[in-house]
Amino acid sequence: MKGFYISKPVGVVAIILGVGALATIIALSVVYDQEKSKNNEVSPTNGGTTSNPITTPTPSNEPWDKYRLPTSLVPDQYHVTLWPRLTRNETTGLYIFTGKSTVEFVCAEETDLILIHSNKLNYTTLENGHSARLTSAGGGVAAPSIKHSWLKIETQYLVIQLDGKLVKDQRYHLYTEFTGELADDLGGFYRSEYTENGVDKVVATTQMQPTDARKAFPCFDEPAMKAVFYITLIHQHGTIALSNGMENSQNVLVTAFAPTKKMSTYLLAFIVSDFGFVSEITEGLLIRIYARKNAIAANQGEYALNVTGPILKFFEDYYNASYPLPKSDQIALPDFNAGAMENWGLITYRETALLYDTEFSSNSNKERIASIISHELAHMWFGNLVTLRWWNDLWLNEGFASYVEYLGADYAEPSWNVKDLIVLSDVHRVFAVDALASSHPLSSNVDDIQKPPIITSNSCLSGLQTYLNKFAYGNTAAVANSVALPGTVHTIMNRWVLQMGFPVVTIDTTTGAIHQKHFLLDPESNVTVYEWIVPIRWMKTGNPQAQKWLVKKTGRTSGADWVLANLNVSGYYRVNYDQGNWDKLLDVLNNSHQLIPVINRAQLVDDAFNLARAKIIKTVLALDTTKYLSKDMEYMPWESALDNLDYFSLMFDRSEVYGPMQAYLKKQVTPVFNYYKEITGNWTKVPDGHMEQYNQVNAISLACRTGMEECQTLIKTWFSAWMSNPETNPIHPNLRSTVYCNAIAAGGDKEWDFAWKQFKNAAIAIEADKLRSALACTKQPWLLNRYLEYTLDPNMIRKQDATSTIVYIAQNVVGQSLAWDFVRARWSYIFTQYGGGSFSFSNLVNGVTERFSTEFELQQLKQFKADNAEVGFGSGTLAVEQSIERTIANIKWISENEKEILDWFTAEAKP
Repeated sequence: MKGFYISKPVGVVAIILGVGALATIIALSVVYDQEKSKNNEVSPTNGGTTSNPITTPTPSNEPWDKYRLPTSLVPDQYHVTLWPRLTRNETTGLYIFTGKSTVEFVCAEETDLILIHSNKLNYTTLENGHSARLTSAGGGVAAPSIKHSWLKIETQYLVIQLDGKLVKDQRYHLYTEFTGELADDLGGFYRSEYTENGVDKVVATTQMQPTDARKAFPCFDEPAMKAVFYITLIHQHGTIALSNGMENSQNVLVTAFAPTKKMSTYLLAFIVSDFGFVSEITEGLLIRIYARKNAIAANQGEYALNVTGPILKFFEDYYNASYPLPKSDQIALPDFNAGAMENWGLITYRETALLYDTEFSSNSNKERIASIISHELAHMWFGNLVTLRWWNDLWLNEGFASYVEYLGADYAEPSWNVKDLIVLSDVHRVFAVDALASSHPLSSNVDDIQKPPIITSNSCLSGLQTYLNKFAYGNTAAVANSVALPGTVHTIMNRWVLQMGFPVVTIDTTTGAIHQKHFLLDPESNVTVYEWIVPIRWMKTGNPQAQKWLVKKTGRTSGADWVLANLNVSGYYRVNYDQGNWDKLLDVLNNSHQLIPVINRAQLVDDAFNLARAKIIKTVLALDTTKYLSKDMEYMPWESALDNLDYFSLMFDRSEVYGPMQAYLKKQVTPVFNYYKEITGNWTKVPDGHMEQYNQVNAISLACRTGMEECQTLIKTWFSAWMSNPETNPIHPNLRSTVYCNAIAAGGDKEWDFAWKQFKNAAIAIEADKLRSALACTKQPWLLNRYLEYTLDPNMIRKQDATSTIVYIAQNVVGQSLAWDFVRARWSYIFTQYGGGSFSFSNLVNGVTERFSTEFELQQLKQFKADNAEVGFGSGTLAVEQSIERTIANIKWISENEKEILDWFTAEAKP
């Protein structure tokens, strides 16, 4: 699954062991921060009752009070028929679906109890007077009768007690009939709504990961409980039905699908819509892209279709294993909570993650589409063919896909050089979280990841071919070949997987000494201190050297004119040097920056700023690494600097530091702005390179934000021309996000209302997203307050976009306090209506509090936590704890650094 954050997320660990004789890449990545929630409550559920309810017993040690299934029953196959109604029920006013299910399971241990997951389903009373019917699947053994059955709401079970024992190794059938709501809650079997050509339409679709298959039909809803699924969908005239398998047979109302491979419940998908599609057959494989008919007619599915075949071929070669299914369907949905979901054979996406239009989509939109498609297709083998046993090892599923997505996208678009971007997009992002005392190991204890809200938030390999072939249709286990390393793979990897955090490696060029230390942003944190086995790739005086291993706390290297370690950021650690080497590196940057690889220029900046926050070096030394940037036109160093200076903006955009800081940045960006003005022929052409196009956006954005009059006049002219002729947008798609934002910030209600109208009328979600973000840039408080009210009205802002829109408003210094007040006042409503278990809640909490840096704000945050203890925070629970920790750190950092930062910016801003 690809999170939409991306903001979430939060974390990748990429350790690349570059041993010359070793052709194995050890890529450990984590996309989601495994949030060890302290919340003991399950998010509210509205499960139906069975026809013969029994009073739910008080919490006990009974099997139905535990969140994990017993091992006594093992599913083998399901036969499920579902009928979604795409119009409201006249009696209840609800959208509903009805269904029938038969699961065949094997009794692995004698038992008189059946526990099967069920959530928000109402069961029909059958002829036996119960909600289910149990029969034997042959073998001459009669099935025991059902004695009692009830729904256990907290643990989401249909509980069935029998009047006798199930026989070991015997097969049984459990049959149920049920009704559920086709709600708009973005989970389980849900509905998505849109308007096309003036007609309101409804799609029935699914999102099962991690624990919502149980909202669609009763099932053994754990990833290790793999089975074969026979799906049949009943649907109305004029609609099509899709599922994981190929359509086997179809008449005007019923579509039956071929049985799936043996797979987990969370990978199931079934959809009823009137969508269109484009398709091709590549080497015998059917590839289809589905979307709204207007989107298909506008050729918005063509790019996805064009890159899917090559990426699949790349992964077949990479894994040395054939694609395991007869078709690859991908579908763009108007309402979808994550970025995409790797359902086996039927991948679901947000429209922004799949649909591309040259008239509206920027190069970053195009890259995101290629990367997300690559990520999801990587899962077809790693995650689907081979699956985690339990959610505590989600890091392996998502982390590996997050690494190889860059490889697949690079194969599809080799001119982009996207493999380098893993450093900016993922490594730097996870460094920030992994340096907190509230970090965690990659692999959590099974007991820490039990309840559905926590599962939601949790969300090297040598011999990949052996790995995939050995565990196909099963679950992962330890696989490794012996290689020439300073220890076994097991020993090396346990240091990184089972320990929290990462090291800072310090090199003293005056003595040749190397030592490592657990890196923490707060050096006074009370945590266990670890050591790692660290691969040291390095260069001296511009020449790459043989790799070293730092196995213990200290080691040695030889002296040199200047030394640079972690060459091309091949290891997961930060690097510090003696002051003399720092001075030499700064001199190289200022006079011959090309001698240092571009990735390492970006890393030097990021390391320096974070070492300064951890009080290992002085903050002014970190700022010194930005002084050379007026001579560097490359994207990666600039992006690294801007990412780090964003923290300075957050801390100081309400203080006297902000003016001199803006003046300095304006001075630094002016040569870059002029460079791009020149190479684009006064903004009439698009730069050739992918990274150049990115840095052109940075140059315009920063120049306008720092008050460069030429830049502000430019964007106002472009936006005014569009307002004068709404049918013709003169702004290039690459530049629209920054132009829209700066023009709306400089304008008033006239510009805002124009942009809102364009947002509501946007023909493609990518354009709508640019406008939705830009609308939060206004400096008018009343417009921001009105916009906040819109976020909780699904007719104005889709539910999937509500929390991110609030975060956009909070990122605006004028809107930050407004958004915080809004969230505090509406928390109970937001939490219950927008799903406390959704991925977006940690982003919401972090987003509205990231600027907090005063004692008053800290007390407000603590009070917010106390006031909502009963309601809870769901997947945002750890985010609340981290926000408090971050605010305390911000207060301390400002008190220690504000004066010298003010003095530095004041001095450096001078011409």
